Amino acid sequence: MSQTAPYSKDPRIHVDADQLVRLGPCARALSLLPRQPARSILNGRHASRLRGRGLNFEELRGYLPGDDIRTIDWKVTARTGDPHVRVYTEERDRPALLLVDQRVSMFFGTVAYMKSVIAAEAAAIAAHRVLGQGDRVGGLVFSDTSVAEHRPQRRATALTRLLSSIAAANSGLHAGLTPEPTLSLNDMLTEAARVCQTSGLICLFSDCDGLDDRSEALLRRLAVSNDLIVFNVTDPTSRSLAPDLKLTVSDGDAQIEIDSSDPELSAKIRASMEDRLSQLNKWSRRYGFPVVPLTTSEPALDQLLRLFGHGGARR
Repeated sequence: MSQTAPYSKDPRIHVDADQLVRLGPCARALSLLPRQPARSILNGRHASRLRGRGLNFEELRGYLPGDDIRTIDWKVTARTGDPHVRVYTEERDRPALLLVDQRVSMFFGTVAYMKSVIAAEAAAIAAHRVLGQGDRVGGLVFSDTSVAEHRPQRRATALTRLLSSIAAANSGLHAGLTPEPTLSLNDMLTEAARVCQTSGLICLFSDCDGLDDRSEALLRRLAVSNDLIVFNVTDPTSRSLAPDLKLTVSDGDAQIEIDSSDPELSAKIRASMEDRLSQLNKWSRRYGFPVVPLTTSEPALDQLLRLFGHGGARR
């Protein structure tokens, strides 16, 4: 790995822990609970409704006037000759696990922000809201070569540690970074299934680079056992290159020139990104998990407020 470049203080390129902490009060209108505003993307045509916290069985008792008839236990009622109902209470909280992608592929942006910054800010906003609604929050913050695991907890100190890990991973990204990847997106999806086995909320913040046939089975497993939300971060150039755009792209070892005036090259780039998005949306419809589209062209908070039905940018 090459020597770390100086940390940039530009908040569009790198975030720090204080910046992520300050997002908390700004995002109080957002919710990751089942009840959503009418215009929320989580109420969309192809999005499943969040199941929220599970239910604990409390007792079996005789039917009382006003009880919901759907709670009647018909087997016990038939056996005893008297109507009985099953009583449940909502679980006090549920675990939420945030998968925060800070790989080299995320250190890219051509408009306003790096994809890595949008993922970090969106994850921080979600972490604040999860803790604010009384649930436990944890995360897997991963680069190409390392992962920081935070088990879900309902403590402010746990949130602080998670945000610090996100900021540390983000600050380690720079143009000269040349890692030899030892971790893949599929590895993180596998880890998520280990940490949050059932009845949790799992949020992935990533550009979804590295999705393949194995990813489908992993996403299906997570969506069946938990509430899964994929926050897909893209750059506008993934859909169409600006006219007369010339870029030099490097992985720190080799570099290539991208010239948007070359129609064949532009078509290949567009087709590659469209294929990835099409595959993700197909799995979303098939397994019932929502995909929240984020872009590098505006702040994460403004996008989330609008996407979750709060009428546009913050004041």
